[in-house]
Amino acid sequence: MRLLATVLFLALSFLAKGQNLYIKSYGNPKNKAIIFIHGGPSGNATLFEGTTAQKLADQDFYVIAYDRRGEGRSADPNAKFTFEEAFQDLNLIYRKYHLKKAILLSHSFGGLVATLYTNKYPQNVSALVVAGALFSQQETYDNILNTLKKKYSTDSEQLKKINIVENLNKNSAEYRKGCYELAGENGFFKMPNPTAESKKLYTDYEAGEFYKTNIRNKNAPLVFYKNEKQNNIDTRPFLKKIKSAGVPIYGIYGKNDGVFSSAQINSLKTITGEKNFAFIDNCSHYLFVDQQAAFLSNINKWLK
Repeated sequence: MRLLATVLFLALSFLAKGQNLYIKSYGNPKNKAIIFIHGGPSGNATLFEGTTAQKLADQDFYVIAYDRRGEGRSADPNAKFTFEEAFQDLNLIYRKYHLKKAILLSHSFGGLVATLYTNKYPQNVSALVVAGALFSQQETYDNILNTLKKKYSTDSEQLKKINIVENLNKNSAEYRKGCYELAGENGFFKMPNPTAESKKLYTDYEAGEFYKTNIRNKNAPLVFYKNEKQNNIDTRPFLKKIKSAGVPIYGIYGKNDGVFSSAQINSLKTITGEKNFAFIDNCSHYLFVDQQAAFLSNINKWLK
């Protein structure tokens, strides 16, 4: 039986600061809980909510989406943007919804948050899903820059731009921003052949209510790099430890997500195991929109 979305805009008191954490839930609370962890820093869950959250709930999951403190719709001028602060937000959700365990579905930067959280609180996580998620940051940046250097091997102006970014402090917000700006300018985040389904999803999202609240805190990355020492990390050792502790790990990535090298993808697949990994054709970074049917099919297959 299909259940309509349970819309819970919760003004939650957070510590003594009166922090308001945006949370919205979909589906039946009696079903398996999935917490979606968005990208960033400076991200939000609006694209996932506006395209995919209800459809995932319709497959008999209880889906919880939220924006981390200081990001998106969870405004907080005092946010520190550290991983520990992100853990506090997640633990608040567990308490509020009386969750003993939940599946963590993580995207992009959210993969770092989810992996580090699972490593610290394995007893709280029934499964970890990394979906187009970061796991070896420097290799990702290297792949972006090396790919572009090959592409523009005879273009001195483009090579100059790449060289400027390459010589920045690799543990800085400027370096991260420079790499992703180059990636965006060169179509690294776009599926090569948009389908009628993906076009409709993106169009409907941009015409809908969630897009109107697609709030980006431009200061978030700067504050994150100021306050968080773990700002350019490789989480594969943590993933191996998590798997050894008995928490299942699943990976789902787009074959056309230009930020990841084939070597990175293969190393992750070795950790998850072949049966727990999906590599989707004609699909880039926002895989739950680019190839939504394949995304939902794999999630359903693994987590049911």
